[in-house]
Amino acid sequence: MHTYLSISPEVRAALEDHRPVVALESTIIAHGMPYPKNIETAFRVEQTVREAGAVPATCAILRGKMAAGLSSDAIEQLGKNGAAVPKASRRDLPYLLSQQLDGATTVASTMIIAHRAGIRLFATGGIGGVHRGAASTMDISADLQELARTPVAVVCAGAKSILDLGLTLEYLETFGVPVLGYQSDEFPAFYTRKSGFAVDYRLDTAGAIARLLSAKWAIGLDGGAVVTNPVPEAHQLDRAVMDRAIEAALSDAGRQGIKGKAITPFLLARIEQLTEGRSLAANIELVCNNARLAGAIAAAMHAEQA
Repeated sequence: MHTYLSISPEVRAALEDHRPVVALESTIIAHGMPYPKNIETAFRVEQTVREAGAVPATCAILRGKMAAGLSSDAIEQLGKNGAAVPKASRRDLPYLLSQQLDGATTVASTMIIAHRAGIRLFATGGIGGVHRGAASTMDISADLQELARTPVAVVCAGAKSILDLGLTLEYLETFGVPVLGYQSDEFPAFYTRKSGFAVDYRLDTAGAIARLLSAKWAIGLDGGAVVTNPVPEAHQLDRAVMDRAIEAALSDAGRQGIKGKAITPFLLARIEQLTEGRSLAANIELVCNNARLAGAIAAAMHAEQA
């Protein structure tokens, strides 16, 4: 494993000292936002994790290594190269590692790196899920299977509202992945706090979430958990406005024949245009909000185990 895994000195020291660590993804840097906003956001999210009492471990594939913890220069390079950096999920790892290439990690591949490094908490914007029309396309994110098999908890603002949220929740239920709501009974829809779907369990403190996760893994249950944290109320977008923007973006994607890995970056960019930048601003705030909660949960788990 050491052949393919690289842990930064800061993250390694924190893990060896049994201090709280939070994993972060890099697709948001290379594919999720325009330059230089992507780099500014990456540094802001890392600082938010630190302020919450944990050490950030931004993950990526760098020159054929699964990297847990990136230097400032590496983050700058990912942000500048942008979409030229391959988007890396589980299926892409063997190729990128064997060819000594770079890759921007998705939820699934970040979970894999976090698990290999010994990190239990991961903060992101939103998880992937079952795409609309999946009954005919079979377009289902690898994130969901990773949540079923890899013991890492993902703190997010729900699933992106471009997805079929009902089927996404059904899939998670089928594979035994608990969906938790932080101070909320409802599954959030990324840009908005409500979706019309309920979470499995509401928990109102980081400590309560930490205890549930500890119990899950203590009894040997496979897989992770989805910890949903609604976008801050001041930054949520009007649901009707978002629904119209999503429908328009999906229609544009269909006309242009965009699908597979390319569809999510296309839809997010198109929605940003249609909302005149408001969706990007909400995205940044919700990611920071999730990083803050993940840091608090990681700290609570550390205190419980001390």
